[in-house]
Amino acid sequence: MDIIVCIRRAPTTDARIKPGADGKTYDPAGVNYDISEYDKFAIEAAIALKEAHGGQVTVLSVGPSAATKEIRTAIAMGCDAAHLLVDDGQHDSWAIAQVLGAKIKELPHDIVLFGWNSVDNQSSATGQMVAEILDVPSVSVAVALEVADGKATVERLAAGGNREKYSISLPAVVTCQKGLNKPRSANMKGIMMAKKTKVEETPANTPADGVAVVSLNPPPPRPEGKIVGKGAEAVGDLVKLLREEAKVI
Repeated sequence: MDIIVCIRRAPTTDARIKPGADGKTYDPAGVNYDISEYDKFAIEAAIALKEAHGGQVTVLSVGPSAATKEIRTAIAMGCDAAHLLVDDGQHDSWAIAQVLGAKIKELPHDIVLFGWNSVDNQSSATGQMVAEILDVPSVSVAVALEVADGKATVERLAAGGNREKYSISLPAVVTCQKGLNKPRSANMKGIMMAKKTKVEETPANTPADGVAVVSLNPPPPRPEGKIVGKGAEAVGDLVKLLREEAKVI
């Protein structure tokens, strides 16, 4: 089975993001990066499919050359090969989807896996866009995945915490949600293998964005807390403040 997993290099979830000098992008100074959190579930799903059915897992990413660090982390977890489409800019989902889709068309693929959402842009769109470009079926927000006889059986989260179950023909695209699995950690053997594995780097040739960021502004500072009193006698004042000032009741 030929499995492709698309990952994104993103700021860690505890990063303190500040607007950059241009007011349209964030300042990268002091920002640490990792594989976008939901992509880790896609990586684990890809490796599990390889272990169950044989084949190869290829990692695909669009980003700066520094993203080889995150790609090698995926290889250390159990992926086999990697392609980095080099681009130092920040782009919208459609531009990224076109780059990924064009590359995937060049590679053998039975199933293509994504995280359902990126922790930075949070568009939840790239995987579905790639499916349209490839003209293959797709299921998003997957919390269960099985493959057999040329088909994938996928359960996805739906409104109200319900689940929907689909059967789709391969090749297909699936975006992965928390709950699908528990991503493994890299072991020493995997880390050593990742150091030796060649990461193919080629220019992304990213098309023009269809969406432009006009401005990036931090949220307003949180106001300081108030102590309104002690004991039961403070309840009336607290309720009044919650109703009239905080407007939460």
